[in-house]
Amino acid sequence: MVIRILVADDEPMIRHGVRAVLSTDPRLEVVAEAADGDEAVDLVLRHRPDVAVLDIRMPGTGGIEAAARIRAAAPDTGVVMLTTFGEDDYILRALAGGASGFLVKSGAPEELVAGVRAVAGGAAYLSPAVAARVVAHLAATGAGTAAGRRAAARERVAALTARERDVLVHLGAGLSNGQIARRLHVVEGTVKAHVSSILARLGVDNRAAAAVVAHEAGVAAAPVPQEP
Repeated sequence: MVIRILVADDEPMIRHGVRAVLSTDPRLEVVAEAADGDEAVDLVLRHRPDVAVLDIRMPGTGGIEAAARIRAAAPDTGVVMLTTFGEDDYILRALAGGASGFLVKSGAPEELVAGVRAVAGGAAYLSPAVAARVVAHLAATGAGTAAGRRAAARERVAALTARERDVLVHLGAGLSNGQIARRLHVVEGTVKAHVSSILARLGVDNRAAAAVVAHEAGVAAAPVPQEP
């Protein structure tokens, strides 16, 4: 099955580079490109891609607002945000807005492919660099010391059942429900039920926020190559 993608960035060279990286995987197809958030929303509604890859900051309507509008109007389209260093506040706002993937523009090309495929499969994907920055930023902005946040995250994770913790470990690594089910040798419906319980117990709204807690607690597995 081909994953259909929209790419939005105000810099043509960045759009070209993202398209070139994604084209290395025959299962990925860029069906539209946008230069700003408004155009991205319009093209998502027209083409209904599986994933929208959005620059987090664009002139006019930026990636954060566009992501929220896309999630509201086209909930079947997953959103991956592209960020640069120094945009941690934007990352947190996009996380709260329902984006599922966060990648650094300077990251390895294989991370972009893995992130898009993960989000298309219903998973959350935080590149290691983004995850580390989010955790550090939370600790540095009045949300508690790093040690205190780690302790609080571990306490929240400890309240999960053993199986829920197993699921959270893989969720934090960017695996979809189906991939987690295969690794834990259970049916996908069981994983889905566990994920719903995990979100409720951790007090978070989405998989990406749960992945942040997993990274804070130090239980997220290292990102793994996406299965074919």
